[in-house]
Amino acid sequence: MTVAGSNGSSPAFRLTDTTLRDGSHAMSHQFTVEQVRGIAAALDQAGVPVIEVSHGDGLGGSSFNYGFSRTSEQDLISAAADVTTNARLAALLIPGIGVADDLRSVADRGVSIARVATHCTEADIAEEHLRVAKDLGMETVGFLMLSHMVSPDVLAAQAKVMEENGADIVYVADSAGAMTMRDVRNRVEAVRATVSCSVGIHSHENLSLSVANSLAAVDSGVEHVDVCLRGLGAGAGNCPGEVFVAVCAKLDIPTGVDTYRLLDAAENLVAPIMRSPQVVTKAALLLGYAGVYGSFLLHAEHAAQRFDVDVKDILLELGRRRVVGGQEDMIIDVAAELAATSSSGNGTSSG
Repeated sequence: MTVAGSNGSSPAFRLTDTTLRDGSHAMSHQFTVEQVRGIAAALDQAGVPVIEVSHGDGLGGSSFNYGFSRTSEQDLISAAADVTTNARLAALLIPGIGVADDLRSVADRGVSIARVATHCTEADIAEEHLRVAKDLGMETVGFLMLSHMVSPDVLAAQAKVMEENGADIVYVADSAGAMTMRDVRNRVEAVRATVSCSVGIHSHENLSLSVANSLAAVDSGVEHVDVCLRGLGAGAGNCPGEVFVAVCAKLDIPTGVDTYRLLDAAENLVAPIMRSPQVVTKAALLLGYAGVYGSFLLHAEHAAQRFDVDVKDILLELGRRRVVGGQEDMIIDVAAELAATSSSGNGTSSG
């Protein structure tokens, strides 16, 4: 296959497309088998080496708390496996949402890369799942979510815990899209100086910096980069894969991916099924500004409508309280408190 925009060199990093996992958030977890088959096949034909498939909140995420999937992730993974010949399949697991048996189930369906995600201060809770994945012969990834919330040194120490517990790769995950290029460089450099395994970057678009941040991470030596077609993902979305690959081509950074096929997949397969364009709305920008977990966006918007309060106030308060993934119930609590305070201030309280 001729790779458009490539200079023929070996790729500078390994690309992982997470459209069929992180994009599940923006789709309210309603992907169909047909959609997954089409997108996975197109990514495979474009030369993308890794495709992640699962519920937005990882294996076992289909639930009242996180949103029920239209189609079981097991069936979606099988659909992707049916149409991929070169790409490897990955799945995300968050301990406490997914369990070890989920890894065993997806390993039987073609998943060969386990991405185990924890909050950036809780790497130790990934030990069992990383070791189970290792025993299953999987490549293991430690995914440090909300990496902006701790200093580079603290993040590096947590990355070391991931490595010691069996991670082959450790990711700096900007789950809130809250980092600047300086933030990314400082954290990537600290992690790389601490671990001997390879390092990856996962960027979100809430400050419109996902491409720039991913390039800063590449410049700082990461070996793995996450993207999504059309940026489809939580919050304002992820680093848009077709844009990132095209920019790399202009910079003569080899990706091993066909730019034009990726553009076609984004335009012809992903754009038509998107519920709304991935743009930096007021609420999405506030996610990055306040440092709030990207998947909270739709929940916060629904809570704002339900309690007739400004989504801005919800997101800023969540940021002030440093709420993290897994605390989605706090969104309703905060919205209810804001509504009660507003009613009291207007003199309408019955108390």
